[in-house]
Amino acid sequence: MFEDTQPAAMGADGQLDAMAEFRIDHPREIAAVMHQLMDAAAPVHLSTPDGTALTTVMWTVDTAQRRIMFAADTMHPQLQPLAEASEVTAVAYVDAVKLQFDLLDTMLVRGAQQCTLAAAMPRELYRFQRRNTFRVRTLERSTPTARFRHPALPDMGLALRVLDVSIGGCALFLPEDVPPLEPGTDIQGAVIELDPDTRFAATLRLHHVTVIQPSSRGSRLGCELLHMDGLAQRGLQRYIDQTQKRRRLMSLS
Repeated sequence: MFEDTQPAAMGADGQLDAMAEFRIDHPREIAAVMHQLMDAAAPVHLSTPDGTALTTVMWTVDTAQRRIMFAADTMHPQLQPLAEASEVTAVAYVDAVKLQFDLLDTMLVRGAQQCTLAAAMPRELYRFQRRNTFRVRTLERSTPTARFRHPALPDMGLALRVLDVSIGGCALFLPEDVPPLEPGTDIQGAVIELDPDTRFAATLRLHHVTVIQPSSRGSRLGCELLHMDGLAQRGLQRYIDQTQKRRRLMSLS
């Protein structure tokens, strides 16, 4: 997997708290991180100790009521067991940081048009610097695109926007009017073009399909990048470094 979504071990009760330096427990800071997760539409992996799991995105952050809500697919077989579980852990990545927190008081909220998984605002969360690869959001003005044939419909050519990328993987935007792709699929012969100087071929292994905010009208595809040659890897690393620098300059302007 190009992302480690397994929760970090917090240690047994009564032991020296080795995780204190990673902990955030101020309500205002926690709310800010929740808003960051929502604004980034970052995939959030929810899991229980018995192996129940699903991947979703933050839907709403209600700081007044101290509640958070996640997008929920009522057809997902893991949704109801997860909503009823007494222990649920959330793991997500924002740039190079791994975020982990527990969900409390989970419940399904069903409306006329949508369903959400609601929970209390976390009392604390943990931030871990990511060790493997740095992930950057692409620069939209360069129209970063992944081109390939739909694996279930070979006559259909797709050109999907690349949302973010790391050395090990990328996220693509799948419009809602495009036939869905199944997790676990290997997409051969994909061509990734991030800017005029960064173009390479790779195999995409689809790990996650996550519904984004309704206004986006589509889904996020979490893919692993496979079978890249050395030239492609060096070009991608150069693109990541340059994009990181550009985003830092943009944040200062």
